[in-house]
Amino acid sequence: MAYYLQLVVLTDQGRKNFEENPEWIKEVNKDIELMGAKILTQYALLGQYDLVNIIEAPGDEVAAKLAIKLSAAGAFQPMTLAAIPLESLIDSLKKGAQTPW
Repeated sequence: MAYYLQLVVLTDQGRKNFEENPEWIKEVNKDIELMGAKILTQYALLGQYDLVNIIEAPGDEVAAKLAIKLSAAGAFQPMTLAAIPLESLIDSLKKGAQTPW
C-alpha cells in the first residue's frame, strides 16, 4: 500500500454542505473507502487549506481517481501528494550507498 497526504480546500458548495450537516464529511469518507482507499487520519485546518487527509491506497492510480472524483463532485479541491515513510527512504538510501558510482 502507498501513502498520500491530501490537502483539501472546500468549495462554496462544500462549506455549505458542512455547515448544514457537519456529519456530511464522514459520508464522503465512506465513499472514499468504496473507491479503494482508506483515510488513516483527518484534521481540520486553519489557513489556506480546510482539511488534511492521510490516505492509504493501493497505488497512484487509485489516489488519482480519488482526487478526480472528489473534484468532480464539486465540494472539494484536493491536492494529493505521495508520501514515503521515512524508514523506507532511509533503507533505500542505505542500499544505494553500497552501490559504487
